[in-house]
Amino acid sequence: MIIGDKVTLKPLVAQDLPVLWEMIYGDEDAEWKKWDAPYFPLKRREKDEYVSSMKILLEEGLDTRWGIWAGGMLVGSVSCYWEHKPSNWLEAGIVLYNPDFWNGGYGTEAFKLWIGHLFEHFPIHRIGYTTWSGNKRMMKVGEKLGMKMEARIRKCRLYKGIYYDSIKMGILKEEWEALHS
Repeated sequence: MIIGDKVTLKPLVAQDLPVLWEMIYGDEDAEWKKWDAPYFPLKRREKDEYVSSMKILLEEGLDTRWGIWAGGMLVGSVSCYWEHKPSNWLEAGIVLYNPDFWNGGYGTEAFKLWIGHLFEHFPIHRIGYTTWSGNKRMMKVGEKLGMKMEARIRKCRLYKGIYYDSIKMGILKEEWEALHS
């Protein structure tokens, strides 16, 4: 568990899964999905199937998401995945499903805690994430944390008839430590 001023991060447990399913799939037109890679369709999963398959991943230690808790409730998740494990290339992600917690510093704090945790617990020299030019808030989070735009793939994401850029942000471990120690 990682405790911040506004949020707490902790590994998901079986009891969290129905709540997480509701946040992800409960509202077919959820506001969060308009910002989190909306050009990729979200394939709906049935609640029972989702909960049972996720329980298996949790039991086997294969789910790399932790819950973001604020105000005593689960409001989002942070995650990571190996882009290329042999070279220790780890990518991270964050979703705040509950819009009541947007624009209040909750996401920035959660992502800062998560990146610090990943640098501390994995043999990595860099960490990054990918977003799109339509998600200005996510780009701003990276900038606040000292990340650099490492790549802009122009006009490769089509959403509602408009082309957007894919944005890759990243930070080196020594840069992170200089800014956040």
